[in-house]
Formats: sequence, C-alpha cells, structure tokens
Amino acid sequence: MEITDVKITLVDDPALKAITTLTLDACFVIKGIKVVRGNRGLFVAMPSRKLPDGTYQDVAYPSTRELAESIRSLVLERYEKAVSIHTKH
Repeated sequence: MEITDVKITLVDDPALKAITTLTLDACFVIKGIKVVRGNRGLFVAMPSRKLPDGTYQDVAYPSTRELAESIRSLVLERYEKAVSIHTKH
C-alpha cells in the first residue's frame, strides 16, 4: 500500500497542531488524522470517535507496524515542512 497524497491543515491550538488527510493508492482517503503535542513530543493520532463511556475508539488504523510507521513518519515530515513554510510568511 502506497501513500499517494498527504494534506496538512495547521491548527492554532496548544495541543492539536494539525489535521491531516491521507490518500492511499490514489483511491482511498482517510480524513481526521491528527498531529498532537503530548508530554513526550509530537505524535500522530488516527481518526477516532468518542464512546458513551468517555473513551475514544480508532475508526481507521493501519493493520501492520510497517504501515503505521510509514504514516507516522510521513505525516510528521509533512507537518514540519508545513510549519516551516508557514513561519517564513
């Protein structure tokens, strides 16, 4: 599976830094992937929904460690690039 497009929307929030849309194999789109600043730095959170008990459940997620790492590294790379471009303006 190939990640064929990544769209980053920067967010002005202390914790939520960006919302990402990924396209896989130029035919499957995943919206709502988040770049979040946590206690140990930036991390990528998959789209989720809030359950009645207040916890969250991912609604889309990679089924292999390799794809998870590919998504994580590419999203963070594109986020850093978007921040760099934004701060130059």
